Amino acid sequence: MSALFTPLKLGNTMIPNRIGMSALTRNRSTTTVPNELMLKYYVQRAKGGAGLIVSEGILISRQGSEWQQAPGIWNQAQIDGLVFPPRFGAEKLIYFFHSSFGTDASHTLMPPNKLPLEWQPVYAPSAISARGGKFRFLTGHPGYVTPTEIADPTTLIAQFKQAAINAKEAGFDGVELHGANGYLVHQFLDSTSNHRTDKWGGSSENRARFALETLRALIEVWGPDVALKISPTGGYNDMGMPLQDTIDTFGHLLREADKLGLSYVTLVRYSTHTDVEFEGKLRATQHDVLSTFAPLLTSTPVFVNSGVTPAEAEALVRSGKAAGVFMGINWISHPDLVRRLKAGQALDNVLDFVRIYGSDAEGVDLTVGYVDYPEATY
Repeated sequence: MSALFTPLKLGNTMIPNRIGMSALTRNRSTTTVPNELMLKYYVQRAKGGAGLIVSEGILISRQGSEWQQAPGIWNQAQIDGLVFPPRFGAEKLIYFFHSSFGTDASHTLMPPNKLPLEWQPVYAPSAISARGGKFRFLTGHPGYVTPTEIADPTTLIAQFKQAAINAKEAGFDGVELHGANGYLVHQFLDSTSNHRTDKWGGSSENRARFALETLRALIEVWGPDVALKISPTGGYNDMGMPLQDTIDTFGHLLREADKLGLSYVTLVRYSTHTDVEFEGKLRATQHDVLSTFAPLLTSTPVFVNSGVTPAEAEALVRSGKAAGVFMGINWISHPDLVRRLKAGQALDNVLDFVRIYGSDAEGVDLTVGYVDYPEATY
């Protein structure tokens, strides 16, 4: 696997290998302020050889939170709690992955959304609720709430920009905009969730405007150290357009994004784990996102995410089809993943699915299924 272990320049930073750790929501922030347990988790995987670590989703505001124990970055306590990279050692790298969760994928009864009023999930491109609605901390299937259409999307772009400023203060090496999985940026892109008739909706070009303007705002803060993650197949959180609309929309987005000098773009492939079924049909628009969209990125490194095996990762990088890969599940149960691959060690740990996302029960040991996976013997 020699190709995977070659360095790569991303923006202003050289990473030591092509195996990144993708953003993984783990729900261990007990409050919105990051804690020492989270630091231990990231340090384990930094020592395990990750070439690039993307943090879990970090909230840019309290509004619309889908995850009760996700960290935020809108106040000083959160900024201070996120000062992770300097404590990793100079050779380690974290990219901050921030998003505005929730909107039509949230619920007013979620514990952090009960009070005060400003915590309510009020913003979305259009007043459309996602179908489904199985919530971890609510019993039954109450369904998603219907959000209020945001009158002026630039107010949300300003929140992203302030989060980027805060991320720089916290000492991160760059930012990755979450444009995937049915959250806010993806909702603007998708014609099923964006029914606007102003300049932010309608045509493919208009629906891509929010993502592109947000990227430009982040670049004002970070220059070339800005990345984008997208999942064109949809599925999760009731996302997904007809194939031609998908190609037109994401095609325009990527052609324009390629002009911005981004550090990389992550293409998330189709996964059965993030697809849903409605009325007897799967929701996602299945297609080969790599062959469809990578050719549009002539100036931007492409990373592939979702179900990538080590052997496939080597083939993708060696062939030049991808600059690198992101792995998720394998990093959960193998804190020393890159060291294992480099040494030819087996990937043999078993995931603790009961505790992957923590628990809201009193007295539960949050280290279980989080920082208690053993390393291999070298």
